[in-house]
Amino acid sequence: MNRDALKRQLWHAIDRRAGEIVALGERIWSHPELGFKEAKTARLVEETFRRLGLAPRSGLAMTGVRAELRGGAGDGPTFALLGELDALVVAGHPAADATTGAVHACGHNAQVAGMLGAAMAFADTDVIRHLAGRVAFFAVPAEEGGDLEWRLAQARAGKLELYGGKAELIRLGHFDDIDLAMMIHTSARREDGKASVPTSNNGRVAKMARFVGRAAHAGSAPWNGVNALYAAQIALTAINAVRETFRDEDTIRVHPVLTHGGSQVNVIPGEARLETYVRGRTVEGIADAERRVDRALKAGALALGARVEIETLPGYLPLACDPTMTRFFRESAAALVGAEHYRDAGHRTGSTDMGDLSQIMPVLHPYMGGARGTNHAADWRIADPELAYVMPAKALAAMVVDMLAGGAAGAREVLTRGRPNMTREQYLAFQRAAARHDVFEG
Repeated sequence: MNRDALKRQLWHAIDRRAGEIVALGERIWSHPELGFKEAKTARLVEETFRRLGLAPRSGLAMTGVRAELRGGAGDGPTFALLGELDALVVAGHPAADATTGAVHACGHNAQVAGMLGAAMAFADTDVIRHLAGRVAFFAVPAEEGGDLEWRLAQARAGKLELYGGKAELIRLGHFDDIDLAMMIHTSARREDGKASVPTSNNGRVAKMARFVGRAAHAGSAPWNGVNALYAAQIALTAINAVRETFRDEDTIRVHPVLTHGGSQVNVIPGEARLETYVRGRTVEGIADAERRVDRALKAGALALGARVEIETLPGYLPLACDPTMTRFFRESAAALVGAEHYRDAGHRTGSTDMGDLSQIMPVLHPYMGGARGTNHAADWRIADPELAYVMPAKALAAMVVDMLAGGAAGAREVLTRGRPNMTREQYLAFQRAAARHDVFEG
């Protein structure tokens, strides 16, 4: 049976399950959870896998869930379909959780629904017996950043080492038997059309800066204090001043937030804290930019005579989408949404831990539409459930056929042409070397 016929079988199966797929996406939307804390969502994924007759493994890097099917046409590579479990905090979003502030304003609920929809199609048909190798369905935790103090505390307690879900899964060996992987991200950007593939994305590191001054009575003896808040403010101004020194081609993004500025108004702040990411197109560009950010942080401490403690946390490496996988996806996307609605998205300045995977194996990270509003903002929502939830299921299922049909010819072509930048061991060594703790006495 040819690839097109196998895809049609899967697409018809997904159409029959369309209402269920949409309902799963909406249920996840209604119960958003932050990274490494996605217990309810992980449980829903595990229960869905079991209903499909799969045998999932759960609790991977705290909350990850994985199930797999083996092809009936012989041995071959293992191809993973991923969906991200976590939400993020967006102030003012009407759907945000009242307690945590979490909301799926990035569409991860649609990712998981699409991945589960693809699993349903294979469970409902006999297509898998025509494929070689294995397909892994993998719900992964904690792609969104933030919550840095909590994650650092988990690391100090020995529960984490790296701070993103895929990075932890790599560290723990849960990708060791996977040869290539993909996921589909939801998009609200009109310029992305209904389906698009970027060539690359920025990577990033995270920084936490703690300014330590000296508390004093703010009214009667402020001269006895060292104002840590003012030190942080000067550091923010210095970061803004160095922005024009970043090269355009490095696509640097630095966006700090003040997470603590003092205890109460009649006390000179003895402590202030900042968090920031430093993003860039290349590892070298990020390293250069973060050195400048460190100087700016130290300048704030120097100006006030405070101390600054800078914790640099390993972040995400730049993403590179595999060109051979992109070619296959473009063909299926054209069949699903029309060639006129497909876009080549170029370089994107957001970051994803799919970039970490792209350093050790060929990956694909397309976007499909169906959302409206601004990403990570209070107006973001799913506007077209068919495009957001159902079409990604079809596109993922089609890519499994493209990769694993014909003796896994597509996957073998990808693996022959693709050359990862790092081994798993080299990746872990790089990330561990990126972590450091600096103290500067101003």
